[in-house]
Amino acid sequence: MWRLGLLFLLALSSAAAQVRGVVRDAGTGEALSRVAVQVAGTEWGAVTDNEGRFLLPAIAPGEHTLTVSTVGYRMLRRPFTLQAGSALDFDILLQPEILRRKEELSVDAGPFELERADVPSQRTLSGTEARNLASVLADDPLRAVQGLPGVASNDDFNARFALRGADYRRLGLYLDGVLLHQPFHSIQGEGASGSLTLLNGDLLEQMSLYPSAWPVKFGDRTAGILDLGLREGSRRQILLRGSVSASNASLTAEGPLDRKRRGSWLLSTRKSYLQYIINRTAPNTPLTFGFIDGQARLTWDFTSKHRGGLSIIDGYSSGDRSRNRDRLGANAVMEAEYRSTLLTADWRYTPRSGVLATSRLAWMRERFENRNRELLPLAGGHYGEWVWNAGLTAMVRGRHAFDAGASVRRLRDAGFTNQYQFNPFAVRPLNNYRGGPRVSSAYLQQQWTAGRIHLTGGARLDRHSVVPQSALSPYAAAGLRLWRGASFDAGWGQAVQWPEPLFLYSVFGNRALLAERATHVTAGLEQRLDQRTRLRVEAYQRADRDLLFRSLFEPRLIGNTVFNPPVNAPVRNSLRGYARGVEVFLQRRSANKLTGWVSYAYGAARQRDAVAGSFYADFDQRHTANVYAGYRLRPTANLSARLTYGSGFPIPGFLLRNGNQYMLARQRNGSRLDPYARVDVRANKDFTFDRWKLTLYAEAVNVTNRANYRFDSFNGYNVRTGQAFVGLDQMFPILPSAGLVLEFSR
Repeated sequence: MWRLGLLFLLALSSAAAQVRGVVRDAGTGEALSRVAVQVAGTEWGAVTDNEGRFLLPAIAPGEHTLTVSTVGYRMLRRPFTLQAGSALDFDILLQPEILRRKEELSVDAGPFELERADVPSQRTLSGTEARNLASVLADDPLRAVQGLPGVASNDDFNARFALRGADYRRLGLYLDGVLLHQPFHSIQGEGASGSLTLLNGDLLEQMSLYPSAWPVKFGDRTAGILDLGLREGSRRQILLRGSVSASNASLTAEGPLDRKRRGSWLLSTRKSYLQYIINRTAPNTPLTFGFIDGQARLTWDFTSKHRGGLSIIDGYSSGDRSRNRDRLGANAVMEAEYRSTLLTADWRYTPRSGVLATSRLAWMRERFENRNRELLPLAGGHYGEWVWNAGLTAMVRGRHAFDAGASVRRLRDAGFTNQYQFNPFAVRPLNNYRGGPRVSSAYLQQQWTAGRIHLTGGARLDRHSVVPQSALSPYAAAGLRLWRGASFDAGWGQAVQWPEPLFLYSVFGNRALLAERATHVTAGLEQRLDQRTRLRVEAYQRADRDLLFRSLFEPRLIGNTVFNPPVNAPVRNSLRGYARGVEVFLQRRSANKLTGWVSYAYGAARQRDAVAGSFYADFDQRHTANVYAGYRLRPTANLSARLTYGSGFPIPGFLLRNGNQYMLARQRNGSRLDPYARVDVRANKDFTFDRWKLTLYAEAVNVTNRANYRFDSFNGYNVRTGQAFVGLDQMFPILPSAGLVLEFSR
């Protein structure tokens, strides 16, 4: 009898087969440990080891589907057919939940090699970092950028941030090579309103921040560039992804356009409930906020060398303070609306390996209107822009890269601002502008690599149809590999930013304004401690000149006399200054176990005006620390934490702080806000099924319940005593939130 049982077991084992393989990160090629691998609908499963390998022995022959899943990555389903006694090997690439790379490519270049060799100063985000730093509460990709080394953000309500002493107005947000104007859900004309980016993080492929000496393909900004890229939809299968939290809900769908996988489609929409959170946690703040937006992208390969794409982003945001109507002044915003649309058509041509030609046509439109408690118009505006740009990239002899391009932008901007008084009723137009300048540019850049040395040189030429000047912006960078794992890089470049049409055509501006300019110098020393850990020290200096400034716009003391500024104080190119400092950060980037960074930045930014004198810049912050850590405990669980500290921005204006009171002063920006500090923690938990995956998010914002404040508004002053009245907004208290994401694949 025992012989028959043995023969049966031998026959069964000879008929069974096995599946084995390795699982890697699709962006870096790193082997992924602690990944759950399962044959759908069966008990056959395994977890990958430290080298990303798995083995499923003794699987019955037939048609099966392999399901591969871990927290922070998209679930993958791979159908396969198994013959009796055979073995199948899989090399599986998992895509991060956001910042997904192209499906057909596997980059095996290490965790830091996504950074460009021609840029001496660059910060990038991986998919896991971007997801955990975006926060459950806002789910905004720019919230993730706020956690990068050297970035200063002391405002819980605002997606904008400061960089090396410069405000966001001087930072350029590029999307697929197009400079965006106001890509934020916000109340226009209200500096202390809330804001979120129009872009859904699920649709992005890459995020790179250039804080100094950036490539010449980017222009019209003087303090930094944030480069974003939209991804394509899936060409393999139809995917659905829905998320719900206390503050917003979103739905994303994507899939192939045909069976031959020659194209893809991608659709997404979001709806915000953030206003409910604000009303519950900060009922006394004047902030109001709500939005809805949608994004879509189509991609099609016309031939093996020609690829075309079409994308649209449309968003609507509004504010409603009618619940506080009795407390609003005649010139306070009670109702506000803002609409923004971006339409882009792009074309890519690869005539041969190492050569890429691109062309892009974009149209953007923005409209806003603000009304007071009597529903009378306070401000309104319309902005429109046509953009065409083209670029050529070619590899020469396999190591030297050549870049060239040109761009033409046609702008249209119009708007107004009114001021009201009652008893008797009167309306006073404060501003009314309309204009349509044209901006054109061209650039050339060449890279050389020889042994341990990498050199880059280039120049950019910009022209403006109204501003009476042309601007040449040279650029140079060098990189040198020193001893093992060590490298030195340096960069120098000049940047130009044209005045907004508002300043050229308004009653307080003029057409004789010049372009703002900045000269950047940066140098960095980096040591790789191992393949996935680095220590970097970077020093920088930015020299600014011809910055726009309204010298007579703010009240102040002149001697012992209160100066009352005129309403239409002119704007001039009167501001000069500098920003200099050093940044140190230790970073480990890994898809397994611990990942994150510890960073500290010391900086000083001062400016000088002939009338206002010398003062610290509005966003000068002496000490900034950003810490992020993430750890994948199990295939289905991840923990992360974030610490942000800033020593405090100046309170803008000629103000002297004395306890809770403020007085007009002779020195500008002589008082500062208290230091800002916030600690957030987050946990992600996955539940995987045959065709769908459920992810639960839990987050606690400001777990130490620290009282942080931001400057809201200057509310007037007493001419006789010189006392000034300043409004401050309190940021979020300790605030738990939760959400869930449901993914379905077909």
